[in-house]
Amino acid sequence: MVPRGRPCTSRAGRSYLVSDLTRAGVGDVDFGWGKAVYGGPAKGGVGEIPMVSFYIPYRNGIVVPVCLPAPAMERFVKEIEIMKPVLVAPAKPTPHEFKHLSDIDDQEGLRFQIPAIQFYSKEPAMSGKDPAKVIREALGRALVFYYPYAGRLREWSGRKLVVECTGEGVLFIEADANVRLQDFGDELQPPFPCFEELLFDVPGSGGVLNSPLILIQVTRLSCGGFIVAIRFNHTMSDGQGMVLFMNAVAEMARGATAPSVLPVWSRELLNARTPPCPTFAHREYDNVPDIKGTNTLVHEVVQRSIFFGPREVLALRMRLPEHLRKSSTVEILTACLWRCRTIALQPDPEEDMRLMCLVNSRGKGRKRLPLGYYGNAFSYPAAVSSAKRLCSEPLGYALELVKKAKSEGTSDEYLQSVADLMVLRGRPHFTVVRSYLVSDLTRVGFGDVDFGWGKAVFAGPANGGVGEIPVVSFYIPYRNGIVVAVCLPGPAMERFVKEMESMISEIPAHGPLKSSL
Repeated sequence: MVPRGRPCTSRAGRSYLVSDLTRAGVGDVDFGWGKAVYGGPAKGGVGEIPMVSFYIPYRNGIVVPVCLPAPAMERFVKEIEIMKPVLVAPAKPTPHEFKHLSDIDDQEGLRFQIPAIQFYSKEPAMSGKDPAKVIREALGRALVFYYPYAGRLREWSGRKLVVECTGEGVLFIEADANVRLQDFGDELQPPFPCFEELLFDVPGSGGVLNSPLILIQVTRLSCGGFIVAIRFNHTMSDGQGMVLFMNAVAEMARGATAPSVLPVWSRELLNARTPPCPTFAHREYDNVPDIKGTNTLVHEVVQRSIFFGPREVLALRMRLPEHLRKSSTVEILTACLWRCRTIALQPDPEEDMRLMCLVNSRGKGRKRLPLGYYGNAFSYPAAVSSAKRLCSEPLGYALELVKKAKSEGTSDEYLQSVADLMVLRGRPHFTVVRSYLVSDLTRVGFGDVDFGWGKAVFAGPANGGVGEIPVVSFYIPYRNGIVVAVCLPGPAMERFVKEMESMISEIPAHGPLKSSL
């Protein structure tokens, strides 16, 4: 400044300045009337300088005002050009029939659409082939085998869900984006701020009942790569079931005439007994009143991805007593995240906090499900602790609770007991108040789906949370570790990051340590 006479920043048209205000706290200023509904710059640009954009926190995302000359703005808006959505029906006639969902599928907590995303790089061997055309044609052929996906959900008496196999098809969108894969940054991790353009929300398509069960968008990139974004009705399938379907589409895209693993419906295998007889307490379905308005914070959360590589996992492992150090990586991460998240939220010390870990029941127990079963086949047993003990005890305390809950959920009887509870209690939602749910996707195989362009560069959920419920985190395989997207209110996120960094920044020589907060 001094040697150069306090120069102005460059105003040339080739300059662009961005300012991140997501943590500045403009909206947190409270004159007695509460926080601001909106707080931030009134417009893009600064004075006579239009080349400045601000990143402003808004609901559960970020809004960015952009200033450009009118012709350039038209080109900017068209960076992603979305074609008209179409219905892709099975390539051959399929039966018209009604199929009941299981009592595991049919629970309130699964009545939503869940999005996922896959990024693919350019493959020279596929030069001249259009990924959107290849995938669209393969989709129609795969739906011949998975024809229930081409139908629509109906609700019968007792809130029982059935799928009417109408053959109407699934929604498909193709799009072009004038961006390269590298423009998304070196670290492909959720949340993806442009996801609304990569998976266009077709009006009227987001319902659970009487709506398409799958929406797929293929976006071609200027570098020759492409993005596949998918949204599916969770009552029809879990992540592993959806990967079975996507692998079938991928195999068809590579020239197969039938899936290597044929789909199996058999939803009756996971129905309630007659009469229903739950045999576990199922604290994950406790009816907990939201006295303090916990659920009203949904639009105030921010998202952040945390990476756990070998060094970070070792740091956590060394904070455990000797007899717990051989616990699985997922168990250790779950205990750490639950504890750090609770410390960050600063709940009443006497309140109960819940941790629910999703347990996959495929290939386990006496009632082994067929290989091609693509329905929901998981439970989420709960660990429960007072906030005071969870925050004050060493990490090993939380880990013991996680291991106990997980062990209970893997028993032969547990999933059957959940199905019985669904029928007996009117298909309740899992507990959301003061809860945290984690889902391990490291072995599901989203990234292994190969349409002919090789495996995905990144594949998994597009963001943290599930719909309007921010209390869910997914464990996503990433490079040589695991990335976890976490959702928390802004101030709590700052405390969470501080606590987490204190846990993983240094590898302790010995002994478990307590909270730094």
